[in-house]
Amino acid sequence: MTVRVVLADDQPLVRSGLRVLMAEHSDLEVVGEAATGAEAVRLVRDLSPDVVVMDIRMPGMDGIEATRLITHGGPEAARVLVLTTFDEDEHVHGALRAGASGFVVKDMALDDILAAIRVVAAGDALIAPGVTRRLIADFVARPTAAPQRSWRPVEGITEREREVLTLVGRGRSNTEIAQDLFITVATAKSHVSRLLTKLGARDRVHLVIVAYEAGLVAPSR
Repeated sequence: MTVRVVLADDQPLVRSGLRVLMAEHSDLEVVGEAATGAEAVRLVRDLSPDVVVMDIRMPGMDGIEATRLITHGGPEAARVLVLTTFDEDEHVHGALRAGASGFVVKDMALDDILAAIRVVAAGDALIAPGVTRRLIADFVARPTAAPQRSWRPVEGITEREREVLTLVGRGRSNTEIAQDLFITVATAKSHVSRLLTKLGARDRVHLVIVAYEAGLVAPSR
């Protein structure tokens, strides 16, 4: 399966570098490029990509507002992978609230960014777990975070699903969850899929936020 990607960044060199590298991988295809948030929104509506690699700081409409508009379409909407830097936590919090599915740092190796695109497309794991967990822990500890939640109450899940949700909140992969709970990887994946459906979450990033908000995982620095 080919992952269809829109690149949204006001720096042509960033877009060019990613486009050239992705051309070497048959499972990734750049279907459009945008230099502004408004352009990104228009391209998503016209092209229906799987993933948008989104810069935050762009002229006119920024990446946060563009992310909100793109993800507003619900579970079938394109997933957004945000390009960020370590000193932009405030922007990342805004992107989380807007519905972003993952985060990569601009100075990461290009191959790592490509791996992140695949991860977000699959909705199967967190990006850079240590960084993402730190950001989410801070995000959910803020008074402004709770009102943004749009999924169902966590009480609608089984005890086993609650255990799985707790482990997802701690950044565990499906393999690690299976080892911790003495179940198969397929069973762990099935539990995660049911949690996504029951809680109306788009991906594992949002499941982590649910786990923090529900008190299953304590925010830490």
